[in-house]
Amino acid sequence: MRTRSIVTVPLLVLSAFSAQAQGVVNAICSTDQSWCELAAQEFTKATGVRVLQTRKPTGEAFAQIRAEAANPKTDLWWGGTGDPYYQAAEVGLLDAYRPDYLGDLHGWAVRQYAMSQNYVGGFYTSAIGFGWNEDVLKKKKLPPPRCWKDLLDPRYKGEIETSHPGSSGTGYTILAGLVQMMGEEQAFDYLKKLNANVTQYTRSGTAQARSVAKGEVGIGVSFIFGFDNERVTNKFPVQAAAPCEGTSYEVGGIALVKGSRNRAEARRYYDWLMSPAGQQIGARANSLQVPANKTFKPDPRIPTIDNVRLIKYDFEKYGKAAERRRLVDRWVREVESLPR
Repeated sequence: MRTRSIVTVPLLVLSAFSAQAQGVVNAICSTDQSWCELAAQEFTKATGVRVLQTRKPTGEAFAQIRAEAANPKTDLWWGGTGDPYYQAAEVGLLDAYRPDYLGDLHGWAVRQYAMSQNYVGGFYTSAIGFGWNEDVLKKKKLPPPRCWKDLLDPRYKGEIETSHPGSSGTGYTILAGLVQMMGEEQAFDYLKKLNANVTQYTRSGTAQARSVAKGEVGIGVSFIFGFDNERVTNKFPVQAAAPCEGTSYEVGGIALVKGSRNRAEARRYYDWLMSPAGQQIGARANSLQVPANKTFKPDPRIPTIDNVRLIKYDFEKYGKAAERRRLVDRWVREVESLPR
């Protein structure tokens, strides 16, 4: 009995010490909930580092990190559209980080590092498009939309769901993309007309795929990968298309928060998320964005953007806080205030 006690106690102490030594990282994740959760679980399993993580849309994540600036509680922010990350960098909320594995990443991911002076990494990419429920449209004798102009058809009244550009990075990507493609005055004229057909502007830009899949609305405007996932993985009668006139796209962000308390653990989580092991988590969680890391074979369900007519999106200009605030404020005054 005495021998067993002598052996067991030190092992328990060492085990507790080892778990404590692995540390903790506080993170905000702004991509799909399933990816957020699985990434945290798998990273902890691989490293022993405990992840305290919340899921927030990029607009809300930026607001939280800004509110905590004097006493940062977040170490790492990852996923979601890159524009709010640029805004956080602009006001001094992020730490620059240029990892030594840039050669493993696609050019569009590396460009995001360069454009942001290494404050924002390129995590994944995907394009804005339309998704529709084939059964709903067939029942209501509605044609599927193929172009931005199609969404103005009065027959679609109450059938379109999209996201709020003030809280959702997806919504802002749509707004800024239309401004760049059409010109600001024409874009706002278009959005005012579109408003008549919109049933709601959701806080999150990932909600549309599920709303369309469940038949709650006929048409959603969001990133194409979400709609494709509902069709390919979840077997819902959902189809998707990129707008014929052209469309905006995202380069998802990842960044270290300035003044973070758990710097070493945050960098470890960051590097793991950018590695093949971390990048594969997206498809495993049925989140089908194009991964930044090019050193592994991506899931075949991930939709290609090779044939999508992408606009020349000015991430630097439309990633600035003042420009985002100006456009969102105008949208709230001139579009959201209109009756539907």
